[in-house]
Amino acid sequence: MSYMKEFTKGIIKENPNMVTLLGMCPTLAITTMASNALGMGLSTTFVLVCSNIVISLLKKVIPDTVRLPSYIVIIAGFVTFISLVLQSAAPEIYDSLGMFLSLITVNCIILGRAEMFASKNKVLPSILDGLGMGLGFTLSLLLVGSVREILGSGQWFGIQLAPEFLEPMTIFILPAGGFFVLGVVIAVVNRLMNMKPREIGCHNCPNAESCHGSCSTAPACDKKEGGKA
Repeated sequence: MSYMKEFTKGIIKENPNMVTLLGMCPTLAITTMASNALGMGLSTTFVLVCSNIVISLLKKVIPDTVRLPSYIVIIAGFVTFISLVLQSAAPEIYDSLGMFLSLITVNCIILGRAEMFASKNKVLPSILDGLGMGLGFTLSLLLVGSVREILGSGQWFGIQLAPEFLEPMTIFILPAGGFFVLGVVIAVVNRLMNMKPREIGCHNCPNAESCHGSCSTAPACDKKEGGKA
């Protein structure tokens, strides 16, 4: 196993926001300011790494029948911890993130990595996987948040960038602006990565190896790869 590959895949090839399109709810909700984006990204990274470590260590202890509930309990414990830390050390960020900080518990990125990676691999690869995915998530949040804050309020991390006579385009800090900026960023990133649209089918599914044909009854499954539409 290449440790560097496990770390970098979440930053570029399998970036949660830009490629696999996971965690869209916090991406659109809290990226009105770069500081909020950074706070959410780092908090998610902390929870992701810590939960990956614990789940990897307990993978042989947790029964399959209560696997997902156990993962949620583990994740919720780390979310509670980081919430208390932010409430004490950075109350402004804590207030800005609001309920989305608690919703890290059911973030599909964290649950997905727990189920697909940490529960099947050793501790070190799980740490690298969590760091890579968390860093990729943080960078994408920061990029979207920076664009929205600069265009929407003329500031970046509270620093005034636009001249006073230039009125900011407030639409960029509204939900419509969030959707627009996210769409443009995804398009630009995919273009830079020379990513072509993927055909629908099992042979293009990133979870094909772990699926073992369990989705073979899905209409989108490719017959050539053993699926039955």
